[in-house]
Amino acid sequence: MEDTPTADTTAARPARVRPSEATLRRLERASGSLATQAVARMDEELSWFRAMPADQRSWVTLVAQAGIASLVEWCRNPGRPPRLTGEVFGAAPRELARAVPLKQTVDLIKVTVEVVEARVTQVAEPGEAEPLRLAVLQFSREVAFATAHVYASFAENRGAWDARLEALVVDALVRGDRSEELPGRAAALGWATTGPVLVLVGAAPSAERDSRAGVRRAARSLRSEVLVGVHADKLVVVLGGVDGLGAVAERVCREFGPGPIVVGPQVDSLARAAESAAAALAGLRAAAAWPDAPRPVDAEALLPERALDGDPVARTELAERVARPLEAAGGEVLDTVRAVLAHGGNLEGTARALFVHPNTVRYRLKRATELTGCSITDPRGAWTLQLALALTRLEGSRSLWH
Repeated sequence: MEDTPTADTTAARPARVRPSEATLRRLERASGSLATQAVARMDEELSWFRAMPADQRSWVTLVAQAGIASLVEWCRNPGRPPRLTGEVFGAAPRELARAVPLKQTVDLIKVTVEVVEARVTQVAEPGEAEPLRLAVLQFSREVAFATAHVYASFAENRGAWDARLEALVVDALVRGDRSEELPGRAAALGWATTGPVLVLVGAAPSAERDSRAGVRRAARSLRSEVLVGVHADKLVVVLGGVDGLGAVAERVCREFGPGPIVVGPQVDSLARAAESAAAALAGLRAAAAWPDAPRPVDAEALLPERALDGDPVARTELAERVARPLEAAGGEVLDTVRAVLAHGGNLEGTARALFVHPNTVRYRLKRATELTGCSITDPRGAWTLQLALALTRLEGSRSLWH
């Protein structure tokens, strides 16, 4: 059975002897030289410290001196924990945490404590070296716990700030903001690429799933830069930094909720990402008109539906890519396309109506496909051609009335 201490044994146990006020005053006076010695030893033993900029090294000297001053206050009031933020790190815990990782900070504390321990006999009043040494060891333990807390708080605050900044960047893209500040804000989040960028949008998954974390893991597994935001019920993802962004988009799509996912056109930089976002959002609004669309689907593949939904950019692109090339090719090609559309794709009927051989019809349709990228023998291509020509004629008739 374990022995239980009695009143006599408790009374016999010596009380902890604190350093006297005279010793603490001597420690205060020596704090400057102790901090200088500690930094000199850091320079000898820590190669990464030698590589630090001069301003950061001098700041570490001040922190070491403030730490010794905090030791003195702690010895006078041993019941309270060290106040690292106000007394030791001063007004810049964020700057310290950015410049020096937690592991390196522990190394700095260790060196400082060892230097103070080595000078205990010189600093303490006669007969008080041991109490001062014990106080230094206990204080170093308290500092270790408090330092970990400071870094944890910094990481938590930094995470909340990054999340807010990321939300602001994504929201700006959704609103069509082409501000030159966007790349700078993204750089603050770690976005380093200046290469191609694309935006994809779709339904956000259920609230139970952490969509942002899943998207980030998926994108970074393929070495892609990524920004993620939830705008209303839509998940908006910005990808960049690698070749083959289409493959990254395919992988990231698994993290979306049910329904269509639209991929905006690839642009050359984050400064133009709002263009990709606008096309993707317009495509998502119009995607319901194409129930059998692939998932994901390019915003450009949805040009007909977007045009019907009133997207002026889609109407202009249909005119530039489809209608005007046919008009520029000459009447025969354009008339043949219209005739085939009017005859429901029947090439023989079209040939009879135009008084030409069916092979002539085929040749002209091949030429139309080369000019527009739309094959009239494909239902989707025929739909795109028919809509583009109809919208162009409408625009032309309106211009005659104005």
